[in-house]
Amino acid sequence: MSRQIILDTETTGIGAGHRIIEIGCVEMIDRQLTGNHFHVYLNPDRAIDEGAFRVHGISREFLEDKPRFKDVLDEFLAFIKNSELIIHNAPFDTGFINVEFDLCKYTKKIQDICSVIDTLSMAKKKHPGQKNNLDALCKRYDVDNTNRTLHGALLDAEILASVYLAMTGGQISLFDKLLGEQESSSTASQFSYTPLTSTSPVIFATEEELQRHEEW
Repeated sequence: MSRQIILDTETTGIGAGHRIIEIGCVEMIDRQLTGNHFHVYLNPDRAIDEGAFRVHGISREFLEDKPRFKDVLDEFLAFIKNSELIIHNAPFDTGFINVEFDLCKYTKKIQDICSVIDTLSMAKKKHPGQKNNLDALCKRYDVDNTNRTLHGALLDAEILASVYLAMTGGQISLFDKLLGEQESSSTASQFSYTPLTSTSPVIFATEEELQRHEEW
């Protein structure tokens, strides 16, 4: 069984001294979303940069009655245990999480607990020289992000799950693209196809095999 957690955070800003104010995680087992999730807002005990507020719309006043990171540490660790983390621009999120660990006197780094896949690094290898932020990838892989007027950790994690599945299941996307091109050409206006049927079991590639294929 392959268990993956798609994770995203929102913060008070960028750089030293800033804190996490939201964590959103969704669970995926054997490439299927289970509906289980971890979502929490956190009191950072500090001001939120104006630029960050424009991105996520989370105010300090909203967070005043929310728990601190130390209050949810055990629950967070229990949720991500025995999983592989999938994060877009992973160094940003893992860096902030490790700072929060340090402030809680928790001696491990998140990389000591889970392996981490950075979908931004993956996208840059697949699409060099192109925009590879989450919105650009949604457009490229036809993932619906119409509800994403502001960044939110849980919503972004759910969107990233769809993007990741599309990025690592490229054979279907390629077939759809080729089919669309044939249907749009004047010489293939009558093109049609009948889906193949089979009673054979479907055997999916493991995450290790997918990663080795991506590296190759």
